[in-house]
Amino acid sequence: MAKIARLLVSYAFALLVGAGLAIADPILPAGKQIAQDAQGRPIYQVDANGIAIGYKLIGQGEPMVMIMGLGGTAENWPPQVVEALAQKYQLILMDNRGMGHTTANDTTFSYPLFAADVIGLLDALGVKRSHVLGYSMGSTITQQLLLLYPDRFNKALIHATSTDGSNVVKALHGRVPPDPIVARQVEATTHWKTPLDKLPLINNQVMLVVGTADNVVGTDSSKTLAAAIPGAWLVQFKGATHHLMYETPQGFSAAARTFFDTDETVTVTAQPDASVAPPAARP
Repeated sequence: MAKIARLLVSYAFALLVGAGLAIADPILPAGKQIAQDAQGRPIYQVDANGIAIGYKLIGQGEPMVMIMGLGGTAENWPPQVVEALAQKYQLILMDNRGMGHTTANDTTFSYPLFAADVIGLLDALGVKRSHVLGYSMGSTITQQLLLLYPDRFNKALIHATSTDGSNVVKALHGRVPPDPIVARQVEATTHWKTPLDKLPLINNQVMLVVGTADNVVGTDSSKTLAAAIPGAWLVQFKGATHHLMYETPQGFSAAARTFFDTDETVTVTAQPDASVAPPAARP
């Protein structure tokens, strides 16, 4: 019986390998531990791109860096979303420049600078390629990452994004806390415009997620990106606002897991005979 059990385990492992299962080596922390979150998980800080970047690692599997929105920190991700993604991916939750446990200097805030911060953190952690999930301002940083560093990323989920930051700033007027770092983020956002002509060059697998009642970024930007990026997915949650992932964390997590868990790239080795109909599905 023991021999049969070993054979079954070996066979199952061979099936998983044959199916393309990638078992990623765990990311080891870099820098120093400076604190713990409310759940007792360590928070680290590492020097990168001229500042100290705060981050934490949660889960196991392929790496996924998560980039929060304007005025937010790594602690603002919905716990249900973190739990769902951490079941299969090792999450890198970072604080944006000047927020939470990440410092800032006098360098003018810009989206290329924010993107370089992400790359600096990944370099410090020894991560050559990662999935990426960006929300709101983080979604625009994700756009910049795909445009400047496409080879560093696998799949990208762009949630609640914009192609014209000046419109976002108008929508946020009177709704932004009077914080000097947030003011610098808003100023950087004012100057953001997606280079629409470069979107067709993006080869990464991308999904756009937006709420139909989002009155900060609207739905047009997500639709524009989804139409221009080859093979992009577009998911719209009816009635959801800019806070979609907080309003329906289960729905958002289900959509995210479906996207990240699916390899939608199909390699056709032989052209089928067009005169032969595909086999009928069984009832």
